[in-house]
Amino acid sequence: MRAPYGSDPLAPAVLAVRGAALLLALAALAHTSVHGLAEPGLALVFGLLVAAGELVRRGAAGEREPAPPAAAGALAYALLGDSAGRPTTHGALQVIAVVVAAQALAAVPRRARGRRTDADRAARRTLTVGFAAVCFQPLYASGQAERWFGDGPWFPLFPLGVLTLTALCDAVLAALLARSAARAEGPGALPPYGSLLVDEVRALAGVGTAIGATGVVTALGVAVAGPWAPAVLCGPLLLTQVSARRYTAARTTCGQTMASLARATEIAGYTPPGHARRVAALATAVGRELGLTGPRLTVLEHAALMHDIGQLSLLDPVADGATARLPAAEQRRIALLGGAVVRRTGAGPEVAAVVEQQADPYREQLLAARIVRTVNAYDDLCGECVGGPLGALEQLRLGTGHDHQPQVVEALGRVLARGGLTPAGAG
Repeated sequence: MRAPYGSDPLAPAVLAVRGAALLLALAALAHTSVHGLAEPGLALVFGLLVAAGELVRRGAAGEREPAPPAAAGALAYALLGDSAGRPTTHGALQVIAVVVAAQALAAVPRRARGRRTDADRAARRTLTVGFAAVCFQPLYASGQAERWFGDGPWFPLFPLGVLTLTALCDAVLAALLARSAARAEGPGALPPYGSLLVDEVRALAGVGTAIGATGVVTALGVAVAGPWAPAVLCGPLLLTQVSARRYTAARTTCGQTMASLARATEIAGYTPPGHARRVAALATAVGRELGLTGPRLTVLEHAALMHDIGQLSLLDPVADGATARLPAAEQRRIALLGGAVVRRTGAGPEVAAVVEQQADPYREQLLAARIVRTVNAYDDLCGECVGGPLGALEQLRLGTGHDHQPQVVEALGRVLARGGLTPAGAG
């Protein structure tokens, strides 16, 4: 019998990541303490860059990397071979020690101000930077990299190749930690690992590319210009961080607006308490099961939160918020009014289109609309006590001729089976 998800917040994957990072950090710090710092000036420059990047971060919700300058500086140090034309000798373990010490230094004032330290993110950075350093430093120091790529225009392919492998390593770790975090939230929140990994890999095309490119360019810049290069080359990334933070803040505000509007139907008595939140969580899990990622998954979540907003146009609430009992024309009117409200929230036309299609036959709907309609019906049926979750699923299967796409119903069944069939209203 599987232990309850919520009772195991530190899943084995998290413990393994933290344990590996701790062992690597202790080994690096011990080695550096015994042998001393090589090129202490460079170590100080990159250590201060990582620490400064950590100090200025704010870690807004939704940011995959809240400290891009720190990440770029750590990668640059791991990929550093020369300084002003002279070979460096700092090695992989010193890279890890400097990054760990810089993160610890930056954590002190943050803890003094009462801010939480993200141990998982620190462990992830330690492992990814260590991976990059172990791949790059021995091959460069032994001269093997130069024999493979030469000392001319082809040499940058070496750090770029290491960077690509490091990015994939980071995506694997991030997906593991994200799945463990979802596991701690409850059975309905557990997404497939493959979907999370696809999300992380796709995210590399955003700020991840900027971080990696800045790290490589900074390392190559130090090779030519010396320790002054990081201050010049990491400036553009800092501006990118400011722009990304503003975008994240705007998205957060929009999400809060939609959550408040979704609660309005509950407060007014049009839908049962927690209905919109349950539908959004379960619809997102079903969307992942069907391969939705990134922006398409966000559209699905927002539409699920707002799918009942059109009910505020009714003079009297429908019992339990189940509009399926209403005539088709009335259902269509409510859906169109809901879409009009969504368009005024700034959520985007894609979200409004999903809400407007809730009364249409599933063959005429977008995939996100099909998912929201099916999950909404499941929650309504569970609330009506038609035999519990199994009875609700059976009712949905009987409606696959017109109301519900069979593939969506089966995906819902798989999601519920993985997490345990729990009745609606439990959250």
